[in-house]
Amino acid sequence: MGTLRILRVYEEPEPGEYRVLVDRLWPRGVKKDKIDVWLKEVAPSTEVRNAFDHVAERFEAFVRDYTVELKDNPAVAELQEVISKHKKVVLLYGAKDHHENQAAVLLDFLNGANG
Repeated sequence: MGTLRILRVYEEPEPGEYRVLVDRLWPRGVKKDKIDVWLKEVAPSTEVRNAFDHVAERFEAFVRDYTVELKDNPAVAELQEVISKHKKVVLLYGAKDHHENQAAVLLDFLNGANG
């Protein structure tokens, strides 16, 4: 596997990075040519996302609930296939917080931290 990292969708990826949007909702003001593939199915369910609502005190519960969803989500295999086909992959997210967001949880999950 090559490199895998996360980046806010409004920031500029490095040259050669394959850009995968992992949000359920399309980010405001982002043009389609800024994204290589949109895997909204790998994002947290609306129920889990709304329960978190980017409130720091709810992040621990969000990590737990989203990780449970990821374990049974067939879109994870689709994402892993995309990752295996590219040397450099960046998981893009729209949240303002660089640490407490679904892409960070997804990255940890893919790296085996929560699996």
